[in-house]
Amino acid sequence: MVAIVVHGGAINPLDEKFNKGVSEAVETGIDLLLKGGSAVEAATEAIRVMEDNPIFNAGTGSWLNLKGEVEMDAIIVDGFSNKTGAVAAIKKVKNPILVARKVMEETDHILLVGDGATEFARHFGFREYDPATEERRRGWQELREKLMKGEQTSLLAYWSKISKFAKLGDTVGAVALDKDGRIAAGTSSGGFPMKLPGRVGDVPIINASTYAGPRCGVSLTGHGEVIMQNIVARNVAQLVENGLDPQAALTEAFTSVLRSLPSKGSGVLLGGVSLDFRGRVGGVRNTELMPHAYAVDSRKVVLNFGTILRV
Repeated sequence: MVAIVVHGGAINPLDEKFNKGVSEAVETGIDLLLKGGSAVEAATEAIRVMEDNPIFNAGTGSWLNLKGEVEMDAIIVDGFSNKTGAVAAIKKVKNPILVARKVMEETDHILLVGDGATEFARHFGFREYDPATEERRRGWQELREKLMKGEQTSLLAYWSKISKFAKLGDTVGAVALDKDGRIAAGTSSGGFPMKLPGRVGDVPIINASTYAGPRCGVSLTGHGEVIMQNIVARNVAQLVENGLDPQAALTEAFTSVLRSLPSKGSGVLLGGVSLDFRGRVGGVRNTELMPHAYAVDSRKVVLNFGTILRV
């Protein structure tokens, strides 16, 4: 059995454009798996397809930070070898997920950040590339003008104002199962618009947004600080390891997190997908949004199969 499941971000609509984007990612991944490719290859390539699609906030099309620069995060986890590679706040590369894979395969490290990550990418032949599109630059300018009209007297006031813009950016992710029963998961993000330079969210932090092991894989999206503080991906995996199917595990983990927050997490977005070693998939989100799709043993793509969580 082979399978792959992907998501395109917790705030992106389930419209024709985004449905096509996640479908193309699934088709790329499942084709590799059907030809005997590994789970790592399939998850990486599915994410690369979304990074190259400017509608997603990952790779090309990433949002700009407060200084007008693009800083991106990505992670790939091999559940068979228990190896991980990640980059954070990397600049001027086309595909952060490919650099993350190089970190996993070519170094003794797990996470490279900032200029060090970019220098590492150059060493391995990743050329300089500007991932910011004209549309993202216009959006950044509009947001900057709005912020300049406000009165930011402290960092707290800044975050209070920036929170309403955070929902404009998001992540992409994939989980794959290959013919040998190996599972891999990955996630990539451009962060959110106007974030402070150097901000690192949940994506490159092991077990926060992403997990892969012998029994399941997980990729999450939504409010990064909440996901990071609650190591949500690992919690989902633990529930699968305890006997739940991926759908039930996502539901229980998200419910637990949201109920632990003030007002049951009002305003906090959570979403994600999971896949276990039996080829069972799960997709849960607490929003009407988040395009997602999967395929099992064929090129037939199933779109937006998951459930909406009400807490």
